[in-house]
Amino acid sequence: MSGARKVHERAIRYSVEGVEHEGFFALPEGATREAPVPGILVIHYWLGVTPETRSKASALAREGYAAFAVDVYGIPYHPKNREEAGAIIARYKQDRALFRKKLNAGLELLAGLEGVDAAKLSATGYCFGGTGAIELARSGAAVKGVAIKGVVSFHGGLDSPDPAAGRNIRCKVLAFHGADDPFVPAADLAAFENEMREHKVDWQLVKFGGVVHSFTNPEAGDDPSKGMAYDARADRRSWQGMKEFFVEIFQ
Repeated sequence: MSGARKVHERAIRYSVEGVEHEGFFALPEGATREAPVPGILVIHYWLGVTPETRSKASALAREGYAAFAVDVYGIPYHPKNREEAGAIIARYKQDRALFRKKLNAGLELLAGLEGVDAAKLSATGYCFGGTGAIELARSGAAVKGVAIKGVVSFHGGLDSPDPAAGRNIRCKVLAFHGADDPFVPAADLAAFENEMREHKVDWQLVKFGGVVHSFTNPEAGDDPSKGMAYDARADRRSWQGMKEFFVEIFQ
């Protein structure tokens, strides 16, 4: 896949249970109904579909994928600040069924867009969205009976509130994690690993030494003592790892 393709970008409004949502779609030039490309659902971090999220979708499109940044919250609930965002994500962390419903709605929309190969779908997410990527897998996500090929989580929550849900996973799982991330307790990591093993999932957990939370986000600053900080090396390595993962699952 080339990283220098021209990209067509547009906002897409859609409804979930009567609530209007707005996602962002990036499509590489040349992708058509007759020549579709694999689709990637991009799941935003806690502040919503921000410029940072849109830039991830566009970067994936430049690699040759159709990328749709799903709006988990809905337009009336877009957070205006971090306090509002914290309250919103708490709702979704407590109600995983709702979380999965919103993610699958975005997946269905992505699968139906022109230029997308609905038989080759995956998802990736950051922080809150990293949690979402794992939850999408736990939902048994599929479109017209065809399961998604894989999910990628970047510094997401890896807790297993319902370990039995791992039996629904039908795709490969890749999680990138800061080994010194104070927001993901050792017990959560152990629970995630046990869930994957118990249900015989094809999974990978990549830990970056000396790295904390939000390592892909430049807005996180450069002070690891605060528990979250950007790390250029981990960002580069994880992006490369994701690209290699996509090449493998879309063969």
